[in-house]
Amino acid sequence: MTHSELLTPGQRVGLLGGSFNPAHEGHLHVTRMCLKALALDRVWWLVSPQNPLKSDAEMAPLTKRLSDARELVDKAGDPRIVVTDIETRLGTRYTIDTIEALQARHPGVHFVWLMGADNLIQFPQWARWRDIAEAVPIAVYPRPGYTLKARVCPAAEWLKPATLNADNAALLAERTPPALVFLEGPEHSASATAIRAAARERRE
Repeated sequence: MTHSELLTPGQRVGLLGGSFNPAHEGHLHVTRMCLKALALDRVWWLVSPQNPLKSDAEMAPLTKRLSDARELVDKAGDPRIVVTDIETRLGTRYTIDTIEALQARHPGVHFVWLMGADNLIQFPQWARWRDIAEAVPIAVYPRPGYTLKARVCPAAEWLKPATLNADNAALLAERTPPALVFLEGPEHSASATAIRAAARERRE
């Protein structure tokens, strides 16, 4: 465990999982949004070895994705944002396994799972997705083209009785799950897919 991963009971920690292939300004935008709206003490960027739902055809090596993410965060100058390869060290492949391992390692820490509106639409494809929702509160941040669709998707309907109003987002971290909030704020257009496509065009 690195010094930046030391946590104390009572802290509120957002978990932003993903390939970060590559990390970009959009990741910083949603991280800042979540830090403020949810009154978080930290946000961990969980740089995944390999997302089970994504192809590895264009996946940069983990070391490259980690170093690029850390460089971006260092430039941002916010010590509350921590880039970590904890999933690799834990040997976890699925989100539910990562969450359970972190909760066992850090009793008393209030973890919140952070996901984009596009991810909530895909949520039922995740391994043991209902177990995830019953293990940790979830905050959904707006994404261009998905924000409104996410509010009426099957996962949102299932979690409707446990959904907080955006005005109460700061209460989410200490709610007993299941608990969900749709954050409100400006959308950021950056996407790793578009960045990789632009890089391909430059090479061709």
